Amino acid sequence: MKAIFLFIGLSLLMSCENDDNLRRNPNLLNINVNYEVNLNLPQFNNLNFSGNSVYIPGQGNQGLIIVNSGSSYLAWDAADPNLVPSDCSRLIIDGLNAESTCDTPPNSYSLITGQPLVEDLRYPLFAYRITESGGVLRIFN
Repeated sequence: MKAIFLFIGLSLLMSCENDDNLRRNPNLLNINVNYEVNLNLPQFNNLNFSGNSVYIPGQGNQGLIIVNSGSSYLAWDAADPNLVPSDCSRLIIDGLNAESTCDTPPNSYSLITGQPLVEDLRYPLFAYRITESGGVLRIFN
C-alpha cells in the first residue's frame, strides 16, 4: 500500500510544470544566444543608469532588450511571445515597458518582470540568462 501512495505522490510531483515547460513557446524559436555587452562602449552607455534599456538587433528571434532594473540587469528576446514573428511583432521599448504594434490595443509587457500588461496573453517575455563581470555583460541561454 505504501508503494502505491509513493508512486502516486512521485507521479504528481513529476507532472508539475517546471521552468523548461514555461519556456516552451510555439511562436518563438529557441535560438542559441551568446552575446557580450561592454558597458564602457558608447552605444551601451544608457545601461550604466537605472531604469534604462537598450535594443540589440541580430540576436535571438528579433533582437535583444537589455534592461538595468536598478538592482540587476535583465535580458529579454525582443519578439512578442504571443505573436508569430513578423515585421510588427518586434517589441518597441517604452520606458520600462515594451509593446508590439500588430494589434490595437498593442500587446505590452513589463521589462522588469517580463509579464504581460494586457489581459488574456498566454506567454511572458522570453528571458535570457545574464552575468556581469568587469563591466561586461554576457547574455546567453
